Amino acid sequence: MYINADLKQRAAVRFNASDWVASPMPGVERRMLDRVGEEVARATSIVRFAPGSAFSAHAHDGGEEYIVLDGTFQDEDGDFPTGCYVRNPPTTSHTPAATDGATILVKLHQFDPEDRTSVRLDTNQATWDQPAIGVERLLLHEDPREQVVMESWAPGTRRHLDATGGLEVFLLSGELSDGTDSIEAWDWLRLPPGSVFEAEAGPDGARLWFKSGHLSHVADGPA
Repeated sequence: MYINADLKQRAAVRFNASDWVASPMPGVERRMLDRVGEEVARATSIVRFAPGSAFSAHAHDGGEEYIVLDGTFQDEDGDFPTGCYVRNPPTTSHTPAATDGATILVKLHQFDPEDRTSVRLDTNQATWDQPAIGVERLLLHEDPREQVVMESWAPGTRRHLDATGGLEVFLLSGELSDGTDSIEAWDWLRLPPGSVFEAEAGPDGARLWFKSGHLSHVADGPA
């Protein structure tokens, strides 16, 4: 299965224009943003867990990275409420569940094989910095391959993000426009290496998750 697999191309998926697709586990549905592979795949997805649903215990040979968008996600390491950011590096395993339901943005099989850094961060409890007027910023993860950040932009804020190594943007709330696309809550945008990203927050501001630099280290899948 190949979905938005050509990393040389700009890609955008609008949440309200996509559909939920059933997973192999009852009560678990996905909206696929990009994918190279079948059930075990290099993939970026929004995954919705109905109350009481769960996945069987499994290992993440290629790593797993997610942010909780709604509800509370759970595994052996505890409860992760809305706003939590988690990195489970290659070789880790868990049994995920959502007693009361949850929705997550998750990226699978996209780690450096040697990465062993775990992250468990509640962004609601963290200290954010202010790199510019109208901007609050929280660094989630950084290594030689990539940087992962959350930012909140005040209404009308214009901002330049480094997209030379590729960039993925997921809008958590609000609205922003980069002159080509206007994106809203839970929309996803991917820019190829060598791009420029200049964007402006809408009248209600914007909160976004973004990852940069990582696409320079990934071989393209088939278009």
